[in-house]
Amino acid sequence: MQVGLIGCGNMARALARGWRRPVLCSDPIAERARGLAEEVGGEALASNAEVARRSDLVVLCHKPAQLREVAAEVAPEARAVASILASTPLAALRVSYPERPVYRFIPSLPVEVRQGAVVQGIDSQQSAAEDGADGGDGGGSGALDVEVTQLFSQLGTLVVLDDSLVDVATGLMSCAPAYVALVAEAQIDAGVRRGIPAQLGAQLVVQTLAGTAELLRQRDFDTVAVRREVTSPGGLTARGVAALERAGLRAAFNDALDAVLGQGT
Repeated sequence: MQVGLIGCGNMARALARGWRRPVLCSDPIAERARGLAEEVGGEALASNAEVARRSDLVVLCHKPAQLREVAAEVAPEARAVASILASTPLAALRVSYPERPVYRFIPSLPVEVRQGAVVQGIDSQQSAAEDGADGGDGGGSGALDVEVTQLFSQLGTLVVLDDSLVDVATGLMSCAPAYVALVAEAQIDAGVRRGIPAQLGAQLVVQTLAGTAELLRQRDFDTVAVRREVTSPGGLTARGVAALERAGLRAAFNDALDAVLGQGT
């Protein structure tokens, strides 16, 4: 399957690096497209329409506000379309790309190293109606649906959700690398304040984050169990956790999700 990328920003680069395959690509900044093509192989093309014409699957990586503008160029040429555009539901994609198989995925930045989470949005009602038929939720043949899903599954853990929940999932996993980096930064800064060199603090914190993630996977994602293993009653960790709770850690993450969903104050 020849993949074409419309837009070559950070997430497009993460996808291309994770797939480890030549891609066709275009971007308003020609140097950015050329740089990506040189890095992963493939070719930077002069127009979105040319990318669509030469691709089996077009992946929309442009700004969400450009949906209609880009579709005017791409839709007449596209064979199939996958979108990673935030806050752009399947219904909007189908309006812009009528009579084309359309898929919605939201990746997270760690897909670059094949360790990310990827959410696929589906129309549950339509999928139920098509159960047993040739077409899948994307509107393509069953074989195409499988091939597209396998393509994105290469990048990490693929989770399928009703399209109505994809924006919530975006706030949990697509935004999360920035949150985790901020948490790490705050821990490192706290260590520096007490005399730990920044580089050494970064090694300690980041390796602990990576190891904790693996431990949580091995514990079937049971966060409470892992926390209890570390937290002795009345011990150091218990005091630290209590301080984080008093500082409003849980409320801060709730506020962050509300802000992503446009519900913040």
